[in-house]
Amino acid sequence: MSNKILAKSMTKFFRFTADMFFRKRYGHRAIVLETVAGVPGMVAGMLTHLSSLRGLKAGNGQKIHEMLAEAENERKHLMFFMEVVQPTKLERGLIVLAQFIFWHYYLVLYLVAPKTAHLMIHYFEEEAVRSYTEYLKLIEEGQIEDVSAPQIAIDYYDLLPEAKLSDMIKYVRRDEQHHADLNLTYSEA
Repeated sequence: MSNKILAKSMTKFFRFTADMFFRKRYGHRAIVLETVAGVPGMVAGMLTHLSSLRGLKAGNGQKIHEMLAEAENERKHLMFFMEVVQPTKLERGLIVLAQFIFWHYYLVLYLVAPKTAHLMIHYFEEEAVRSYTEYLKLIEEGQIEDVSAPQIAIDYYDLLPEAKLSDMIKYVRRDEQHHADLNLTYSEA
């Protein structure tokens, strides 16, 4: 099976699972997905860092920094959505389970096939862009209230004090597109 087919099939599986559980509850979906989204950057950054140490080579510093920055950015997204949507106890349990399973899965995948792992995250991030676009559309259509953006997001993105959820989502979506592009680059390196 080619890297591309494996990466796309895993993405479709995870998207199907999220769609079945959350349907159109985008705020709740964002909380769980952003929890899992912080895993790849941390795994890639950590393993690249350890490889550099074992190999006694100075290279890969930029990749380490970019991957850890991606993980931190995804953590910030989680904090934003925690302010917007209070997760249920079931969702909190799902967060722990999903992160535990995905951490181990991605760790093994990255050890065995790092380029495939990056390609899968490229596809994941493209799905995130689509999900945030759908979320934004529902807000613009008035189906979801365009509440005030959380202060943490206003501070992080240096938004105007009167910024709305829709403003925040546009910035989060831009971040996800950057992550997609970055992981595609590393999948081809």
